[in-house]
Amino acid sequence: MIRDITWMECDEVIVALCNNKVELTTSPLDSGLEADVHKIKFADSSFVLKIWNRNSKPNVELQFSLLKELYARELSVSRPLGWGLDKDMNSVLLTSFDGFPIKKVNKSTITILSKILSDIHSLPIEEIDSSLLLRHEFISYFYPLIEEHNDLKILLKELIQLCNMKQDRIIHGDFNLGNVLLADGKYTIIDWTNFQLGDPRYDIAWSVSLMRIYASERLGSMYIQSFLLKNQYTFEEMELYEAIACLRWILLNRIADLPKGNDTINRVRNILKNNKYLSEGLL
Repeated sequence: MIRDITWMECDEVIVALCNNKVELTTSPLDSGLEADVHKIKFADSSFVLKIWNRNSKPNVELQFSLLKELYARELSVSRPLGWGLDKDMNSVLLTSFDGFPIKKVNKSTITILSKILSDIHSLPIEEIDSSLLLRHEFISYFYPLIEEHNDLKILLKELIQLCNMKQDRIIHGDFNLGNVLLADGKYTIIDWTNFQLGDPRYDIAWSVSLMRIYASERLGSMYIQSFLLKNQYTFEEMELYEAIACLRWILLNRIADLPKGNDTINRVRNILKNNKYLSEGLL
């Protein structure tokens, strides 16, 4: 895999891997819909190779450059080693291997995660290369095919009119437990495909909504409280942003049938019942 890639940018690690005659060991890692992910093992070192499929066309060069910027600032990100194209012209990215997604969440974990995301939002954008900082139209980017779901579209636009949404900070765009790795007590945030200039309140609300849906309502409530202690946001404005974020989950579940456990729908239903901007009929 490594030697068949046309590397557009790479450091000495990739050069060594390509020149070494020792066979590299590869094994698949959990992957999403847009890419295949492999663990590459060489001697005592391990790396991660992400290969996007033909239907997904992210700007991997931009993602690589952002990771270099964040890694240099000692944020909780993987070390970027190189990017390029495989023989099928699919984009690839090689990074350090930093563990596996966290499986157990407690109050201590919640506190750490909220600090990491808050630190990302606090990055001084004026010190970062402006070419890395993209700003997308919010609805069209995060709510694909919403034009086909008129009930969601009408409500979403009403909610956005109620909030003073700003797109002036770096956001991760999909901060969830599957994108947080843990190894030897160190947390690493992966999958920066959706990074952009956005509103931290939405970034937080999406992360909290996923915590409520896939972990528990109790952990989700602890999570939002941790954010409120670290930031100047109010519970009232975050309830509005959680409603906006939950509408995204509802939409994605309609068009892609998101993964669900035995309690997932009940948790979503409880969110809809307890948020004054939402209703159970959306399900």
